[in-house]
Amino acid sequence: MKEESRRDNNSLKLIRKQKRGQESVPILKSISLDTGEFPYFSYPLLEQTGMVKHCFTTRQGGKSQGIFASLNLSFTRGDEREAVEENFRRVSQVLDTRYDDFVFTDQTHTTNVRRVGKEDAGKGLVKERGYSDVDGLITNEPGLVLSTFYADCVPLYFADVKNRAIGLSHSGWRGTVDRMGRVTLEAMRREFGTNPENVVCAIGPSICQDCYEVGEDVAEKFIQEFPSYKQEILIEKETGKYQLDLWRANEIILLEAGIKKEHLSVTDVCTCCNPKVLFSHRASQGRRGNLGAFLSIKF
Repeated sequence: MKEESRRDNNSLKLIRKQKRGQESVPILKSISLDTGEFPYFSYPLLEQTGMVKHCFTTRQGGKSQGIFASLNLSFTRGDEREAVEENFRRVSQVLDTRYDDFVFTDQTHTTNVRRVGKEDAGKGLVKERGYSDVDGLITNEPGLVLSTFYADCVPLYFADVKNRAIGLSHSGWRGTVDRMGRVTLEAMRREFGTNPENVVCAIGPSICQDCYEVGEDVAEKFIQEFPSYKQEILIEKETGKYQLDLWRANEIILLEAGIKKEHLSVTDVCTCCNPKVLFSHRASQGRRGNLGAFLSIKF
């Protein structure tokens, strides 16, 4: 690295969505690597635990070219493998971890959550996963880097400060309507004795309500699951379509699952509103790479 200091990054023009009197989160930071400047997002609430390392990447600071420029973290969208591998090396420098400490999900919009340990280090990156259909990961092993991937869906971070356990889950509309946040907390309770009152959570950058139009079939599923919150999470349009608020829906899920309001940070950064800074499936009409969410327990 050229420089160990991490600082707020104001060089990227970022559109933020106004929230109910809350301060802007996550914070866009930057670190200078030997390869150049590397911007990433960080949540102060998670940092304050003193227990975890975490970040959410932008599309800046990598080696990929073309529609994948420049920090694509997907091996399956047509990018050069060498470029993606280099991108992960840079993420490992930002997190100050080993390249083979990452462990990947296998995201198929389920609510399957898997406990991973030391034997899973490197799965998805340097060795085969050996499992499929996993959208959430939990662990109490220090140093293991939980890794999930995005281009509009919702990242959910969990840090149990009492039992020193963590979780990281991918929640699109299917995961949200099936309450992935609650499912992850239930898995952490079974495996680690987690009490939601001791968990710090963050809802990561993802598509906002203004950008997320869904059909009546999807809207009806949310009305059935969240009958008391229809007005908060859905706006009906004259066309018969709806605007869906995944941020608020996941906030409701986590609060109802027992997370304290003061232990929860909700994003104000939309992937679709910021296509020059973040990959968005909707904004790019599918011509894009993947962003990454990462979380590990400090030694």
